[in-house]
Amino acid sequence: MTSFEQPQHILLIDDDQELAELLSEYLASEGFKLSCCFDGTSGLAKAFDDDIDLILLDVMMPKLNGFEVLKALGSQHKTPILMLTAKGDEADRVLGLELGADDYLAKPYNHRELLARIKAILRRIDIAKNSNTHSSIETINNVTLNHGTRTVSCHQQEVILTGTEYQILHYLMQHHGQIVSKESLSETVLGRRLTSFDRSIDMHVSNIRRKLLSNSPIDKLKTVRGAGYIFLSGETQ
Repeated sequence: MTSFEQPQHILLIDDDQELAELLSEYLASEGFKLSCCFDGTSGLAKAFDDDIDLILLDVMMPKLNGFEVLKALGSQHKTPILMLTAKGDEADRVLGLELGADDYLAKPYNHRELLARIKAILRRIDIAKNSNTHSSIETINNVTLNHGTRTVSCHQQEVILTGTEYQILHYLMQHHGQIVSKESLSETVLGRRLTSFDRSIDMHVSNIRRKLLSNSPIDKLKTVRGAGYIFLSGETQ
């Protein structure tokens, strides 16, 4: 970051004020600006600020919990969201991803691991914004990606995807007709190696499939058990 660039702005929505103070100091030392809200209601209002680059969202909070904040933000909200969930609570992780979170991290977490997740999310967004694709519009099997506006349509009907879902769909479409492993998707899109109990890729692909099916009578994605996923080159019965 040059002296003329503004630090990337992270919003923490978490009622743990001691954690917020420690995290603010740590992220500042890494070149980030951190704003903090200590309940879901104020966090939801702040989340719509145009200068927020990423949101760290806790699940258990007063006034509105993390899931209620996600629902209120809705599918049109484009700022990436990293959910902070209770350690080992798989149900919270799954629900967070279903409601539009880009990734999750279990508490208590190591600050370096959190930093790595933050950088991975921001890096893939930056790459997506600055990628020089041969064509700004890509259509395969009646699914169209407009890379200039980062919008998706299926059979000419708009489909609202999160940033992570968009990147996963783009990667699958780039390799249409081929099996793409979960490991490859995790490393390329999420920026981390897939672990044994990590269901992030499964949930993101499930969300993409559901959203595409809302405008298509035939599934565009095929699951190959034990191997990965295929974006179909053409509709098959």
